[in-house]
Amino acid sequence: MDYTLTLALFLFISFTFLQAISLQYHQEAPNNTPTPSPSPSSPSVSTPMVPALFVIGDSSVDCGNNNFLGTLARADRLPYGRDFDTHQPTGRFCNGRIPVDYLALYLGLPFVPSYLGQNGSVEDMVHGVNYASAGAGIIFSSGSELGQHISITQQIQQVTDTIQQFILSMGEDAAADLISDSLFYISIGSNDYIHYYLRNVSSVQSLYLPWSFNQFLAQIMVQEIKNLYNLNVRKVVVMGLAPIGCAPYYLWQYESENGECIEMINDMILEFNFVMRYVVEELNQELHGANIIFCDALEGSMDIIQNFDHYGFNVTTDACCGLGKYNGWIMCISPSMACSNASNHIWWDQFHPTDAVNKILVDNVWSSKHTEMCYPMSLKDMLAQ
Repeated sequence: MDYTLTLALFLFISFTFLQAISLQYHQEAPNNTPTPSPSPSSPSVSTPMVPALFVIGDSSVDCGNNNFLGTLARADRLPYGRDFDTHQPTGRFCNGRIPVDYLALYLGLPFVPSYLGQNGSVEDMVHGVNYASAGAGIIFSSGSELGQHISITQQIQQVTDTIQQFILSMGEDAAADLISDSLFYISIGSNDYIHYYLRNVSSVQSLYLPWSFNQFLAQIMVQEIKNLYNLNVRKVVVMGLAPIGCAPYYLWQYESENGECIEMINDMILEFNFVMRYVVEELNQELHGANIIFCDALEGSMDIIQNFDHYGFNVTTDACCGLGKYNGWIMCISPSMACSNASNHIWWDQFHPTDAVNKILVDNVWSSKHTEMCYPMSLKDMLAQ
């Protein structure tokens, strides 16, 4: 572990007392995070377009699972959540809403609960569950230096457990219909670069050139999507990776002169997204009845970064919350470290975008409102089929 990460973790620990809560006891854990209702101004529909939304991923979409784990990857204190509907930290790695919150509103659904935060009843899960875990990756060990996390393989096992509960409650046919009609949203992979490849864990860079590493990750993703398909999942959004080479942490670490993105990193992300778009096309042809779309978060994010003034942003390189150059040196651990207005910032902390960016990206996922980033079609068009 490098000096920066060690120092950041030390400071983080000084602000909190972590309780390591193991997965097998998650249903005993209290759920202190209220689930807000959609606000009147939010895009919403009276009849849900799908019965439920299920989320698999990492910190880009974690809504509180890591609150119940022994990990340093937690967002359960202010200023995280200060601009959220409740104005309280919920475990979302953002100042406000994460992408799947905005997506739920488009679908006409309530914000879905975290898997470890709900009480395990079918009533709690019937409109969807969020299994995402900060620090998780496609590779099982990615992010493990931060503590406990739930890998994509473990999250799909949790999906299996949820479906079993549905079968016991409503019968096999009704459960199968619910799952096949529901939407699954997958957003994972950044930690395989941030906490694995770029840190050269186990000398991975000498074993895999970036292109080979991307193909390796993509093949794991293909198998995991097939595992979901075998559980009767049919409607899937696969999110590509965002341009982490533009994240404040890497601008600081690679000593970017004038805020220029680190092209070496973004080139790897570009390649991964290219491979994933191709394999999604193949899966749609191979898996009968599957409806999978791939949404390129790098394309959508670069549109925002390059046309920042059009979207109302005036701070494109510095995180709203952090320390050091570009506020990229240390993670967000105190309200005093945060800017007063996050809405004109693209980045909230070292790695995560602001609520405002999340909304723009989901507008694109839903209907290509600002720019086309989903293939072969937008989510709205996919559901219309």
